[in-house]
Amino acid sequence: MIEAVCFDYFNTCTRAVRRGGGHRRTAEMLGVDPGEWLALLDRTYDERARGGYPTHLAGLRRLCTELGVEPTTAQLREAAELRLATVQADAPLRPETIDVLRTLRSAGVRIAIVSDCWFELPLVLPRTPLAGVIDAAVYSCQVGHTKPHPAMYATACAQLDVDPARCLYVGDGGSRELTGAARFGLTAVQLRAPDLGAHLTFHAEPDWPGAWVTTLSAIPDLVDAPVFVA
Repeated sequence: MIEAVCFDYFNTCTRAVRRGGGHRRTAEMLGVDPGEWLALLDRTYDERARGGYPTHLAGLRRLCTELGVEPTTAQLREAAELRLATVQADAPLRPETIDVLRTLRSAGVRIAIVSDCWFELPLVLPRTPLAGVIDAAVYSCQVGHTKPHPAMYATACAQLDVDPARCLYVGDGGSRELTGAARFGLTAVQLRAPDLGAHLTFHAEPDWPGAWVTTLSAIPDLVDAPVFVA
């Protein structure tokens, strides 16, 4: 019997992530070339997500230093706020996400968000409607490892107080998260929503041979949770 469900955040609880104009505005605010800024974000993704970069202003300052720019503290503060807004704009919640999580919670199923991320998500998620319908949040930048490292799943199961064998993991497959979850003993299910395909992701898992669904709305049926009516 499934007692808990772990959800990936980006591309799973949210719509497909696509970079918008906020990244260019952030770069311009910091005085760096937008193209070089995006390339640096890609290049440093793994290290940032593992917590290897400082958070907030110090982390942004380090990125700028790597591009040969020294912004003022005021510029960094504005850029940090703009980056938080940009992350939210690039990845709005799926319309069905909240109702699905409420359905699970109403059935007594515990819920965790398990995400590879930098400093933004720990600040952004508490501001979203998700904050009221989850029991735990596991952030790679705080754990010190990214998926598929077992520490991510171990932390989630510990926070949920659930045996991995009684936990479902749902994700789009970025970071080879599904393979990692299955190896740790969770039941892994891939989300193959119609909007996914050209989305922003790192270390994708296109060869996932296991179970999959096309909508989060199918998840309650997998744990026999009654349908929630708002």
